[in-house]
Amino acid sequence: MDTATQSSGRLKWVALYGLCFIGAAAAVRRIAVLLFPPTAPATVELGNLDAQFASHAALTMAHIVPALIFVILLPFWFSRRVRATATAYRRVSIALLVLGAVVGLTALPMAALPVGGVTEQAAVLVFDAIFLFSLTKAWVLFARGEMARYREWMMRAVSVLLGIATTRPVMGVFFATSRLTHLTPHQFFGIAFWIGFGVTYLAGEAYLHRHPVTT
Repeated sequence: MDTATQSSGRLKWVALYGLCFIGAAAAVRRIAVLLFPPTAPATVELGNLDAQFASHAALTMAHIVPALIFVILLPFWFSRRVRATATAYRRVSIALLVLGAVVGLTALPMAALPVGGVTEQAAVLVFDAIFLFSLTKAWVLFARGEMARYREWMMRAVSVLLGIATTRPVMGVFFATSRLTHLTPHQFFGIAFWIGFGVTYLAGEAYLHRHPVTT
């Protein structure tokens, strides 16, 4: 294995674990705030944001709890050791397909209550459509036993889902620069969604183009 291939492999794992960690941390933070609302939010903007999610807490929990479990299980799905054990790989695959379906379907009513207005709503609907289409294709191929094509389409679905993790550092930049830009969450959430989901999805497609799934 040459140096370039080794570097590419390491980068893949760093990106995967990094995005899974960010996604899990964001979900845990949101769950904690919903269960134990802070008496004094760090900022007025964060307080307003927390209040908006709290206004539809049950739907938010139904969306983020499965997403949290998804990103926890995801590294196992990529693990060669798990793939080498057919039963374990099948169980992880089924779990991810079911969890992904719940995440994708609950995203639709969440889109009706966007923080970032129409811009965020459009991003959610576009990328959720790609996610659900890819997940459905993966599910059909998995049922047929076409594992290489199943993995390809599942990776497409994963690249969309992990976009929510990519939006977090993008939002962090917007929050950090809000005193200079004077942009509010309502104004920049949608932009962050388009950037985060778009970058991660395109990166996933680029990876699949360079590394076609054959097994």
